[in-house]
Amino acid sequence: GKQEPHKVEAFGPVNTILPYKSVEEAIELAKLGRGSLVGSLITADDNVARDVVLGVAPFHGRLMVLNKHNAKASTGHGSPLPQLVHGGPGRAGGGEEMGGIRGALHYMQRTAVQASPTTLTNVSREWVKGAVEKSDAVHPFRKSFDELQIGETLNTGTRTVTEKDIADFAGISGDYFYAHMDEAAAKASPIFGARVAHGYFVISAAAGLFVDPAPGPVLANYGLEGLRFLKPVYIADTIKVRLTCKQKTAKDTPEGGEPQGVVAWDVEVTNQADEPVAVYTILTLVRRADSSAPLSPDVPPPAVPRDENMANKNAQNIAHTVGGGPPKA
Repeated sequence: GKQEPHKVEAFGPVNTILPYKSVEEAIELAKLGRGSLVGSLITADDNVARDVVLGVAPFHGRLMVLNKHNAKASTGHGSPLPQLVHGGPGRAGGGEEMGGIRGALHYMQRTAVQASPTTLTNVSREWVKGAVEKSDAVHPFRKSFDELQIGETLNTGTRTVTEKDIADFAGISGDYFYAHMDEAAAKASPIFGARVAHGYFVISAAAGLFVDPAPGPVLANYGLEGLRFLKPVYIADTIKVRLTCKQKTAKDTPEGGEPQGVVAWDVEVTNQADEPVAVYTILTLVRRADSSAPLSPDVPPPAVPRDENMANKNAQNIAHTVGGGPPKA
């Protein structure tokens, strides 16, 4: 067919309309441009959004996905967000901000994606804050790796923090920091104003709220990432937890080993005013139901590293990055 529409980059008020018979054909047509500054996709189907974004990302500097959830608030291409990409393949620094080190150390094609939180979650297979949460009567710790769904959320009951809790935790941990144990000194503090619970007591109490203790698919706590204490927890404050399945990564099973995967859980601890007091990510090792079974659609293949094709953490909720294309010298 005609190659001019794909080879000639026409500036100005010029539009070329190319018909297509399927999503697959639309992706192939977009690739023929061999590198574009931006691309836009308007669709109400998040599965189509995922197919198109992953199909054309290596050939675009920035992609914007619009639907009824974000169209009204959309600022279009070029939103003032950190770490967005401003050009596609073949441009200086790969389209990175040239004032930063990424413009000089550019090895892989990177594409910024703007969309609603729910669409970004479906595209990246990593839950983004603000996306739709899925609830189930079955506790998520009773589900195998394959049964868990990205976005599956547990909202716990509550626990009221007492003075005895703080004193007991100080005795067990040996942490007698003044903000926890000295009323006068805590009151004089410009940060606290009164005695507060230990931060590590708060996350321990949070675990007590969301953990299902019986033996089951969850094999072990694998670690904790990104912990931030956002507000003090005072005596008589009441806390609760929102636990959300954020990301799943299947692990290779050694011969004779037990099939398992790593599940990352987004944890938000709030007080009685629904204010976040602590946020973090917990990693758990979770048993797979059957290692020979195909991975569910929301699980990346084992060969993909945990952070590849995932969110741009510094522009969460609005912009994601999707990797692709060959390494560049």
